[in-house]
Amino acid sequence: MNAIATDGVLHHSEIAKDTLVLILAGGRGSRLHEMTDERAKPAVYFGGNWRIIDFTLSNCLNSNLLRIGVITQYEAHSLLRHLQHAWSFLPRERGQFVDMLPARQSVNEEMWYRGTADAVWQNLAIMKTHYKPKYVLILAGDHIYKMDYMNMVKSHIQSEARCTVGSIEVKKEDAKEFGIMAVNDKLQVHAFVEKPQDPPTMREKPDTSMASMGIYVFDFDYLTEVLEDEIAKQASDLDFGKHLMPRAMNEGVLYAHPFEKSCTGRNTEGSVYWRDVGTLDSYWSAHMDLVTENPQLNLFDKDWAIRGLPTQGMPTKFFYKDNCEHTLDNSLIGGGCLITNATITGSVLFDRITVDEGSTIDKSVVLPEVKIGKNCVLRNCIIERKCVIPDNFVLGVDKEHDKARGFRVSSSGKVTLITPTMLDKLKELKDPVI
Repeated sequence: MNAIATDGVLHHSEIAKDTLVLILAGGRGSRLHEMTDERAKPAVYFGGNWRIIDFTLSNCLNSNLLRIGVITQYEAHSLLRHLQHAWSFLPRERGQFVDMLPARQSVNEEMWYRGTADAVWQNLAIMKTHYKPKYVLILAGDHIYKMDYMNMVKSHIQSEARCTVGSIEVKKEDAKEFGIMAVNDKLQVHAFVEKPQDPPTMREKPDTSMASMGIYVFDFDYLTEVLEDEIAKQASDLDFGKHLMPRAMNEGVLYAHPFEKSCTGRNTEGSVYWRDVGTLDSYWSAHMDLVTENPQLNLFDKDWAIRGLPTQGMPTKFFYKDNCEHTLDNSLIGGGCLITNATITGSVLFDRITVDEGSTIDKSVVLPEVKIGKNCVLRNCIIERKCVIPDNFVLGVDKEHDKARGFRVSSSGKVTLITPTMLDKLKELKDPVI
């Protein structure tokens, strides 16, 4: 193998040259409802300064795996603009790049991507002609975590696997949302079931299951072989979890790579941190993880920095007058905000936000360019970009009242989403109930 020197040592530079990263970023993320009406889930804002996909891309950057293709499909404009503006700095003359691979019509095909593996299949010719990798690392673009992918690729090479899947331990009650695996002492997968109603558990941990993270490393020749074979069998879709993983397992070439071995971002208890922020509740909860006294994910870690597209705005200004008792506590505040005599607790505010006097924001996520009027109360809310909140507006205190006014309340009943469209509809009522 090119990646192994004569002394048996795996050299990172050789692995990096031989590895192509594909990020699957074409999904809508329908469980985020109106937040993904006009943007793909990976393009959703996160953490006060980033988009969700920035975490995956930053992991690639920190792992020194810099030959990257991003596969896009649903409402890709916002995502493509972000990639173009924030991630076009890699020097192509050194073989480094972030290429965009949108769904497209070819000579013989007129279809959108029909599954995760089909999305890779439809780019197979490009990979053969332009990238010519030895290994392909396939990632999802919609999770929040820190991981050294180089460790996973090295593990794949050392185990002589043809396919390696990233795995994470999850509680049994949550396991029905994942592909669940069982492995032997060498981490070879001998059982794989997709989203089981009664998930199998780990022998030593009867309340825990080993779940697929949707992260894969393939030998490129093996990936090519199985894609070409499977595409001839599947008339409707082709998916890694449903089709390729069971096949690799049956052929004895599927191995697991525990997230524990490569995680570079742990919570305050030392446990690995990985979040799927695909629902309003999980998206809100992940933000609340950031504003505790000891955050569950450290965004200020210079050794594993998260890169995005910082807004070059004015500094944020806090103005408290007349000895007011309003406070700012345990919150993240972006740049260019103007905050006057307001109470902000346990919240994440992005950039260019105006909060007028007398307002209270508690345990909320406020996206860029929002204007909040006087004497408002916002609690357990997600405020979409460019909302204009009128004076004396109360949201998140009475969820039934929120629903009656046309706002989206999460499935748990805990979080309220507000968008400009919802506010416009409320204004159209003859007697709007503020």
